[in-house]
Amino acid sequence: MTPQLTDKYMVTIAERLTSAYARIAVAAKNTHRNNNEITLLAVSKTKPSEDIIAAYEHGQREFGESYVQEAVDKIAQLHAYSDIIWHFIGPIQSNKSALVASNFDWVQSVDRLKIAKRLDSQRPETMPPLNVLIQVNISAEEAKSGCHPDEIAELAQFIEQCTHLTLRGLMAIPAKTAVTQVQIQYFEQLQTCFDKLKTQYPQIDTLSMGMSNDVEAAISAGSTMVRIGTDIFGTRT
Repeated sequence: MTPQLTDKYMVTIAERLTSAYARIAVAAKNTHRNNNEITLLAVSKTKPSEDIIAAYEHGQREFGESYVQEAVDKIAQLHAYSDIIWHFIGPIQSNKSALVASNFDWVQSVDRLKIAKRLDSQRPETMPPLNVLIQVNISAEEAKSGCHPDEIAELAQFIEQCTHLTLRGLMAIPAKTAVTQVQIQYFEQLQTCFDKLKTQYPQIDTLSMGMSNDVEAAISAGSTMVRIGTDIFGTRT
């Protein structure tokens, strides 16, 4: 049964979502891009199913989750919303890879061969291939997930050979900085990696970079998918 939503609740989510799309459109226009080239991924981690339904009712279809068990529970609760596209964007632990492989449409956080192998072997035969992005630690932070740019080629080559995985592109979460030019520098480095990869794998079409605090910089550097959570759902609790 669909949870009861108040009009005020719906308007709040709807207004924030509308503002997020408007922000993307302005950023695209300022860099002479078509905003239809840029997908908004609504990051719903830690948020209840009611929030996702509110965004869904306003037309949003792609949602990002980072915590496996929480996400699987929400996917089960919202099974009737069959056109939702679920993205896993968090670190993947080996003991949770089977749940990721069997519940999501996309995984944006593949950063090592071990995880790619597990996802490929654990993807159910009855499901279409899992769309995969390679996560790159573009700002070389020791505590952050992601492969080194020099490791992209080997990982991409392996994924390309997997029966149950489809390589779609790259993802990164650069170091936080308030300096726009530094943001752009990180994003342009990732775009260079992306462009190089595209020459080898024509199906690649997704460059996932940019969040609530750096959407404009990411779009100026060629992002095709921005991940926005706080500006849509509010501060995480």
